[in-house]
Amino acid sequence: MGGVSWRSLVRSEVQRLAGYVPGEQPRDRGYVKLNTNENPYPPSPRVLEAIRAAANADLRLYPDPSATELRAKAGEVYGFAPDFILAGNGSDELLSIVLRSCAGPGDRVVYPTPTYSLYETLVAIQGAKTVAVPFPSDFRLPVDGLGEQGQVLTIVCNPNAPSGTLAPVSAIEEIARRVRGLLVVDEAYVDFASDSALPLVHRYGNVLVLRTFSKSFSLCGMRIGLAFGHPDLLAELAKVKDSYNIGRLGLVAAAAALDDRAYMEANAARVRATRAVLASGLSNLGFDVLPSETNFVLARRPGEDLAPLQRRLKERGVLVRYFAVPGLRDAVRITVGTPEEVRSLIAALGS
Repeated sequence: MGGVSWRSLVRSEVQRLAGYVPGEQPRDRGYVKLNTNENPYPPSPRVLEAIRAAANADLRLYPDPSATELRAKAGEVYGFAPDFILAGNGSDELLSIVLRSCAGPGDRVVYPTPTYSLYETLVAIQGAKTVAVPFPSDFRLPVDGLGEQGQVLTIVCNPNAPSGTLAPVSAIEEIARRVRGLLVVDEAYVDFASDSALPLVHRYGNVLVLRTFSKSFSLCGMRIGLAFGHPDLLAELAKVKDSYNIGRLGLVAAAAALDDRAYMEANAARVRATRAVLASGLSNLGFDVLPSETNFVLARRPGEDLAPLQRRLKERGVLVRYFAVPGLRDAVRITVGTPEEVRSLIAALGS
């Protein structure tokens, strides 16, 4: 083709990216799908009713750019004034907004690893510098390593993905006290856990807590997230978000989900019960299983590359997540499915 080379059209930071790789989403529904941490149970019936009611001629109109009703409802549920809440197109968009707002070329962004790999991609897009602080083998939060070192941003996924482990809020608070920059606590899985850092938002102006409706509320397909932080901080972040970042159906779905929080909590309890069965079954098969407070577990066979195991399971109709990165090659991450799906997994592993 004539004209200029495409390489002159794209920033060098983007050209160097490997890019974030999502979990496999097969079209074949015949798989037992335990690879992307989706909730095995459907959304609340109230959510489906709200979506059906909103799927009308008003779809020709733009959605509320400020998510006013959703933020008001979330404020009632979580104990915040609405101006302490920013709504996003999933917590992934909120992470992107934070990086675009706070990190520029050469700025330091600190987080423990291994963790959610999207962080690295978002840092690289900005031309910023990742400072990766290794977790110890038990995945205890390395508080000292995450302390002040000139970073503009510190990110802690809690409970952590892919380990499933939960750091105590006291450890998160210690980091908030030590760092001058923004501390983002990514609580995508917190509804399956025993504690939350959300109260820290009331005490520290540099703490931002992210939530998602994808996991516990069974709304991966709607892409809705919330950020909780100081109003002055959120006012700055809002300058960067897309004008109409959540569609009309997403807004009503999220509000309806919050209206039926008891439904979500009942499903989360079911997931926790099945999680214990899954962890026990994996341990009986010789896996090392970290204590999880999420809707997945990390199962290890120390020193053994588990890529062949992941492939064998796929051949038997079961999908699990394998990470071909240092420190995780001897592990697979397994979503907590229904009891029947977990039995299918254990049977496939034992055959």
